[in-house]
Amino acid sequence: MTESKEQEKLLKRINELAHKNKKEGLTEAETRERERLRREYIKNFRETMRSNIEMMRIYNDEGKEVTPEKVKEIQRKKGLRDD
Repeated sequence: MTESKEQEKLLKRINELAHKNKKEGLTEAETRERERLRREYIKNFRETMRSNIEMMRIYNDEGKEVTPEKVKEIQRKKGLRDD
């Protein structure tokens, strides 16, 4: 899964704060920023993962589709399937 520019930017700043925390510690404002950035990064990651899973179709070795019914239902609701 490739990361968007926004995710890369968030991760870069999170890592900067992590390195600073190890070296000299963080101010209260930086600690709050780090927590906010972490929450945003995880939220974006989950949304992307959910979208990827919802778009997926799974096939067995014989070529028969074996996508779980729950995923098929979500795909139908989003207009991604017409079966």
